[in-house]
Amino acid sequence: MKHIFNKGKDANKPTLLLLHGTGGNELDLLPIAGIIDDEASVLSVRGNVLENGMPRFFRRLAEGVFDEADLVFRTKELNDFLDEASEKYGFDRTNIIAVGYSNGANIAASLMFHYGTALKGAILHHPMVPRRGIELPDLSGTSVFIAAGTNDPICSPEESTELQSLLEKANAKVELHWENKGHQLTLQEVEAAAQWYRSL
Repeated sequence: MKHIFNKGKDANKPTLLLLHGTGGNELDLLPIAGIIDDEASVLSVRGNVLENGMPRFFRRLAEGVFDEADLVFRTKELNDFLDEASEKYGFDRTNIIAVGYSNGANIAASLMFHYGTALKGAILHHPMVPRRGIELPDLSGTSVFIAAGTNDPICSPEESTELQSLLEKANAKVELHWENKGHQLTLQEVEAAAQWYRSL
């Protein structure tokens, strides 16, 4: 997978896995990583799927309707890539915190839905529930920050609270942060995520 790896100043810090939104790329979230932890290693990945020329992490059938088979396939592809990248760059595979926005947040949530040990934690900006009707792995020890918009036209507030509930039922520790904004990624929610991260 096309990516950037920046080795951090402190090897004991988590590696921040950056996952962009639809139409973004591996450069988009680098400034956010700097706000969250400027000493951590950063692995920023570009989605392998194109939708009308725009990179994404998995296909969708329509707005808000995921191609589940492709989601499962791409989630495994990303999980395998994390195994390979940790070997190649020498970072701790058990100490990865994902930072995802929109489509990137959805694939990060999907990693947790399918692989109990894929992530130590996640910062999910405007995520949706990746899949329904499946049993989640035990996510004890996993911490999740969800940033949601009260009037997000793409991801309803109900979607955010449902995701929180599903993750908590799987024993994850979840903080849900609300902004009175739409689907855009705001500096306020990034700063709230940074504050949450520092409390881990």
